[in-house]
This record gives sequence, structure tokens and C-alpha cells, in this order.
Amino acid sequence: MGAALREGKVAVELLAPAGGLEQLQYAVRFGADAVYLACDRFGMRQRASNFTLEEIPAAIGYAHAHGVKVYVTLNIVMHDDDVEALPTYLTALRNAGVDAFIIGDLGAARLAREIAPQVALHVSTQASVSNALAAQTWYELGARRIVCAREMSLADIASMRKQIPDDLQLEAFVHGAMCMAYSGRCLISDYLTGRSALSGHCTQSCRWHYTLEEEKRPGEHYPIEEDEHGTYIMNAEDLNMLEHLEELEEAGIDSIKIEGRNKKAFYVATVVNAYRNVLDGKPVEDFARELELVSHRPYSTGFYFGPAHQAQATDERTQLVEWAAEVLTCDEREPGTWSVEARCRNGFDETTPLEALSPHQPVRTIAISDLQHLEDEPSIPVTRANRAMERYRFDCDIELAPHTIIRMPK
Repeated sequence: MGAALREGKVAVELLAPAGGLEQLQYAVRFGADAVYLACDRFGMRQRASNFTLEEIPAAIGYAHAHGVKVYVTLNIVMHDDDVEALPTYLTALRNAGVDAFIIGDLGAARLAREIAPQVALHVSTQASVSNALAAQTWYELGARRIVCAREMSLADIASMRKQIPDDLQLEAFVHGAMCMAYSGRCLISDYLTGRSALSGHCTQSCRWHYTLEEEKRPGEHYPIEEDEHGTYIMNAEDLNMLEHLEELEEAGIDSIKIEGRNKKAFYVATVVNAYRNVLDGKPVEDFARELELVSHRPYSTGFYFGPAHQAQATDERTQLVEWAAEVLTCDEREPGTWSVEARCRNGFDETTPLEALSPHQPVRTIAISDLQHLEDEPSIPVTRANRAMERYRFDCDIELAPHTIIRMPK
């Protein structure tokens, strides 16, 4: 069960998505306690970069070197050909030192216990565990954590917590995209495109614009709801529980999970940073704005306090800032001036309003000058950094740690 509040801090695990190596690294740098990722098979986000079995040991090694745990998702709906291939992956992941498997299939769970009994078994939200008896049954099969069905309320979770063993942990999503189908069990994508959401290939067909066609009037389309943007009747709002972390802990949650294995490192760093600071006792109001800056649909609290809502007006997302550059090195050139080498992500110049996002520090406004392109030999002064992923140098009025994110208005 979640530990009691200590000195204003919320003592739960912060679990972050790692759709690729860069996302993993930024999740670790900005304060995740654990990350979850997938291999090139068996994960529910096949559009993410993911990791090959050959890449997994280095990823786990990096996380463990920084005291961060790694959980691997193996939570698609398993068919016989998947089960046949699974032992190779389970063996490789066990040997690489993975901390837990996230599994939703009973057959996969049995194989995991046989092949890698030392690896913790976490039951995926895909299993739709919504009651104490189901949680107890998984516990008896070897599970040590339940990822709560997203449709559970805080009251439901608190009730389940009281009825299950103390050493059976509970994990819950707190931020990111929500699915209109029950615990992600959706067939729309498969029916319309042949790409199965249950195998990790969701096309997000629920977010498309739909109209009504009457069978005796072919070709005549009628909007289901009159609106200039169209109709998005199945378009779920995004989840945001930053203001309710103490309530989640009081309900018995041991780990809070950020959705987003299809997201880029800029998003992961920003969201992890906000939740880390609030978990560590910083005021919510100091970081709520951070979550408004990155790409998102309208926010809600999901099912935690009542029925979830749909963003029916449009599927447009809001994003107010973007990644300008990543700091590589920073050296003091003279008192009050630092020479910064950075990798460009999006175009900026010396007049662009810039902010620095660094772990364990407040967001700071920075001013730069003497911009130079370093890919040329020798480096040459330029008026604008506009070559993505190439190195630039500039003077800055404050010291910036390596891997600081420099952002700008979008």
C-alpha cells in the first residue's frame, strides 16, 4: 500500500514511457523512478521506435546505472504464433536484467513464470482488472502488481486496495491519451483498416471525422452534430491528474504512470519534470502550466471522479512551445558569460524568446548571442540556427547543464 505522506511529498513511483532510447534517457534525467518500454514485438505501440533485443541490454544498463527500473510490455492479445516466439524474448529480457514484464495474457504469464521466475510480473491494463477477486487471482498466479483498469474510480481503487494482499502493488495511469474503448479493447481500427489495435497497430480511427449516410440516399452525407469542424463523437479527452496526486496515494496507488510511448523526448521530459516536482512537494500551480505547453487534447480527470468525457468539437491538439535545441556542453568563457554548444532541433536565432528546462531547477529565460555553426571548419557566424540535428555554439547569460532543453514559442 502507498506510504504515508512525508513532508509534503507523495511517496509513489513515477513511471514514464520510453518509446525509444532518447525518450528513455530524458525520462531518467528528469526524474522517473522507472520506465516502461517495448521490444519490436508484443507491445501495444508498434509505431514507436521501440527496442530490438540487441538494444535492450544497453537501455537497461543505462537506466540501472541511474537507479531507474525497467519494465517491458508484452501485452498484446497473444495468438499461437506469438506464444511460440515469446520464449526467446523472455529469455533475452531475463538475461538483460529487466525488472518486470507487463503482461495481459494468461498463457504469456505462465511462460514468464516458467522462464523468468525472478522477473516481477505486472498485469497490464489490457487485462481489465476492475475488482479485488480478479486481482487476488492474478496474485495467486504470481503477479506482484496490477495496472488498474482505466475505467476504475478512485473509490473503486480504494475499495480494491483494502481487499488485496499488502504486497500486491497497484499502478494507475495519471496522464496522457485515453481510449474510448474499454481498457483499449477496440476493433474499429481492425475493421476499417485491417490494423489491429490489440496487436499494437491502432490507427486511432475513433478520432476520425464521421458523418451519417442513409442507405436510400447514397452519397448524401449528414453531420451527426452540426459544427464547422466536423463530428468527433468517440474522441476521448486526455488525462491529467497532476492536481490529485495525494488523493491517488491515499487510495492506495503505489505507482503512477504517464502514457506516451508514441511521444517524443521533448514531451516526455516536460511531463516527467512536472510530475516529479509536484511529487517532491513543489506547488501544483508552479507546474500545471507546463502541461498546457506540450501537445495535448482538452484535459480531464478520466473516470477517477465520475464518467469520462469526449472532446467532440475537434481532434485538434494544443501545443504552445517546441524544442529549439539540446545543450551538449557549457563552459564559462568569462564572468557572467557561458559558451554553449547545442544541437539544433528547430530553427531559432538570437532574437527568439528562449527558455531553459533543466532537471531540479525552475524554468529560466535565457538570452543568447554570437551564434555560430560548428559543422563548418572553421565555425562561421550565422544569423539563424536552422539545420536540424547539427551543432551550433552561442554565448548565454546563465550556465546550462548538459542535456538542458532549450524551448521557444511554437
